[in-house]
Amino acid sequence: MSVKEVFIDPITRIEGHLALRALVDTATKKPTDVWVFATMFRGFEVFLRGRPPEDAVHITSRICGVCGASHANASAHAVDMAYGVAPEPLGVVLRNMAFAMTDALYDHPLILNMLGGPDYSELIVKKLTPSVWSDAERTDAPNRDIHGFPKIADIMRALNPIEGRLWQLTVKYSRIAREAGVLIYGRHSHPSTLIPGGISTDLTNAEYLLIGYTYRLTKLTAWAKFLYAVWQDIVWFYEERHGYKEQGLTYRRHNMVSGGLFDDPEAYSALNGSPEDFYKNVDSAMSKRTIKPGAFVNGELVTKSYKEINLSIMEHVERSLYEDWKGKLPIYTEKDPEGNPLLWGKYDVAYHPWNKTTIPKPGAPDWNGKYNWATHVRFVWKDGTITPFEVGPIARLTVTAYQPSDFGSGNGILRVDLPRSGGADDLPPSVVEEMTLEWRAPPHSTTLQRVLARAFNVVADVAAAWSNVVKAVELVRSGRTKTSNPWNPPPRRTFGVGFTEAPRGTVRHWVVQEGGRIVNYQIHAPTTGNVSPKDKWGMSPFEQSVANSVVTEEVPPDSWEGLDFVRAIRSFDPCIACAVHIQVGNGRVIKKMILR
Repeated sequence: MSVKEVFIDPITRIEGHLALRALVDTATKKPTDVWVFATMFRGFEVFLRGRPPEDAVHITSRICGVCGASHANASAHAVDMAYGVAPEPLGVVLRNMAFAMTDALYDHPLILNMLGGPDYSELIVKKLTPSVWSDAERTDAPNRDIHGFPKIADIMRALNPIEGRLWQLTVKYSRIAREAGVLIYGRHSHPSTLIPGGISTDLTNAEYLLIGYTYRLTKLTAWAKFLYAVWQDIVWFYEERHGYKEQGLTYRRHNMVSGGLFDDPEAYSALNGSPEDFYKNVDSAMSKRTIKPGAFVNGELVTKSYKEINLSIMEHVERSLYEDWKGKLPIYTEKDPEGNPLLWGKYDVAYHPWNKTTIPKPGAPDWNGKYNWATHVRFVWKDGTITPFEVGPIARLTVTAYQPSDFGSGNGILRVDLPRSGGADDLPPSVVEEMTLEWRAPPHSTTLQRVLARAFNVVADVAAAWSNVVKAVELVRSGRTKTSNPWNPPPRRTFGVGFTEAPRGTVRHWVVQEGGRIVNYQIHAPTTGNVSPKDKWGMSPFEQSVANSVVTEEVPPDSWEGLDFVRAIRSFDPCIACAVHIQVGNGRVIKKMILR
């Protein structure tokens, strides 16, 4: 067997520093072994110990210059719980409205058309797979009457970086989304108005805010219809004509987690009370989220409970470039606020995030040992099953598709009705009309199905934005303009956990506070688990997707560039700055700098 090593460092068009090593059988063009690994580390959780929990909302948003609002919202939810304070209904609605724009409608199109899109552009396809390009030139685009591109090749040409029409439109419409979000957040990507128990947006001119938001949402509604039609055609072309149906497959049976997104204003506001009551009743509110929480284990939707997901998250560092923290720092709790054992009593509670601290142990990558700056994140279920799991657009849509929601009955199909939309003069007239758009949960997560799920996420997020702006108008008209409730830090030790959905998957924050000071704080970004190293429980999504990708490049092995591998990785939209954090518990100075 002849083996070709494909080593890519860095993988570009992502956030942060990520590398890939694959050993590929040149006869079958399939990888025989794969390593995907984060190549940097940085510190955020260390900044938080000893600070007031409300500071975490603003500090953690600085983790990332793209999805800062995702971290700010997850932190706000965690601190809401630890303080036992929830926003008024209008405060919940404003949180939803801003988040829909800044970290969803701004970022998803950017990921589709500017980061991942060039992998399907004329420049790349013509160079590495010329027969595919020739077929694209001959093939009619099925949705040409919607998006206006006659041939598949015309879509690929529009995806060319900088010069392509899709690339240029993405710059424009991403700006429109950010403008709408900033009306509420004050700025982006680091919101200045999010606070525990609410949001501090100035509503002295609420009418101006709501009109400005709706004006932009109308344009983005047309944009969502246009985008979904474009990516439906790309996915159809590759799956039906070029054997891409199983490229980048993660798991034959779903292992997926969704934290849910877009709170119900009345249900979440009703959680206001003590931290313990907040936790006790949180499932009743989270079950009413527009995008649902839940977890699949080995193909079965085992839970729809926010609390049960919290109990099930485990983190260890066996093959990560860190020291094991067990026994070096205190255990803050063995149970959740209701008395349920962390990790269901099936694994050591030291490895639950409420008790976790990460201690760096730098070194060169050891392919048989420690090689990754990301930690292992695993799901521990009640029966003792431990498994890696996937997060992202396809995970949250699949979880939502198999339970009743605003978009479906739980039969695996989501349908969204988008209203008439105007003001988008640079888009085809066809996208002005009202449309019903549909997404069917696929049997597997693959490279292209992850991309298609992201495109439908834009549609679902637009629908959620419309629902919330209508609620905002109703609340303002009825005089219910209060947004926030005051917080009072409990003197006793309390615990909080906040889950939300960034464009690239579930963001999870855990806080332990006592007397208004943070005792411990931990963060899981979506990429933390997706890029985890392999262990005895299996391969994480990034590595698994590369292992299930076959080289399709029409060039000799010595000229392989790893196109199919990076397509698989970029379909997740990695964010390494979010994924890797450090905690140094002994006061050791890492580096001292004097700036003059």
